[in-house]
Amino acid sequence: MSMKRAFLTALLCFAVFAPAAQAQIVQTIDHFPSQYVAARRVDIWLPKEYEADKNQRFPVLYMQDGQNVLNDDIARDYISWNAGNTAMDLAAQKKIKPVIIVAVWSTENRYLEYLPEKVLENLTNDELKEALEVAKATGASKQEFMGNDYLKFLVGELKVYVDKTYRTLTDAQNTAICGSSMGGLISMYATFEYPEVFGNAACLSTHWPVLFDENNTNPFDAVSKYMESHMPSSKNHRFYFDQGTKGLDAISLPYQKQVDALLVNSGYKGNVNYVTKVFEGAEDTEKAWRQRFDEVLLFLFEK
Repeated sequence: MSMKRAFLTALLCFAVFAPAAQAQIVQTIDHFPSQYVAARRVDIWLPKEYEADKNQRFPVLYMQDGQNVLNDDIARDYISWNAGNTAMDLAAQKKIKPVIIVAVWSTENRYLEYLPEKVLENLTNDELKEALEVAKATGASKQEFMGNDYLKFLVGELKVYVDKTYRTLTDAQNTAICGSSMGGLISMYATFEYPEVFGNAACLSTHWPVLFDENNTNPFDAVSKYMESHMPSSKNHRFYFDQGTKGLDAISLPYQKQVDALLVNSGYKGNVNYVTKVFEGAEDTEKAWRQRFDEVLLFLFEK
């Protein structure tokens, strides 16, 4: 089936929410087809300015774990990031540019899709086996690493569709990607692998240890080696990082400091084209990310 025909047969539905008496439009594609990864749901949130001004074009934010991005009713623990409302409120206050949010749902193969494959090249065979065991324990239906294919889906299929269908600003400066935990890891990887596509990235509570053995630093060493050799130019890229201080975040926080050093050594300047924030007492949860998502939007899209 051709990609065009697949889109015509895909189930599309439109949901309208009305918080604060201002309508928000969300287009849902229940099964977005891909030749690289499994079909999945994609929710596309449009700011109210999209309908108000037919000549205006908008920056785009691609977000991982899309089921947790917009709607409390379907989010993990029924707590979403409340991303649409937050973006709408900040735009109404003239603090950020109105932005289109593309919420890309994760699948049972989340861990395999969010693992940066080029990082894995520097892991031992035992560590690779451990990664597959982690994937299996999280319900993965595959036993193969899929990070590169996931990025091909994002860049070569989903972004192409979004740019053709909506009035977007298509350049890297106006295209951002965001995720948390493993989603933060793949958002970093996307920007490093496709610097001509993604000019901005937000990586919250990034799971820098990669595996779940806090005593094994080799996986992060592999991440560090990859980042050092693939760092995008500081002249036209911007990064938002953050960590909490409890739970998994407490394990990742020391590694974040090493990532900051890598950025500085590559010409990035704190509070200019990268920022790292530490939130005392925060954990690796949707509730915590919801509470600080305004910080993300202000960094990425501030007027």
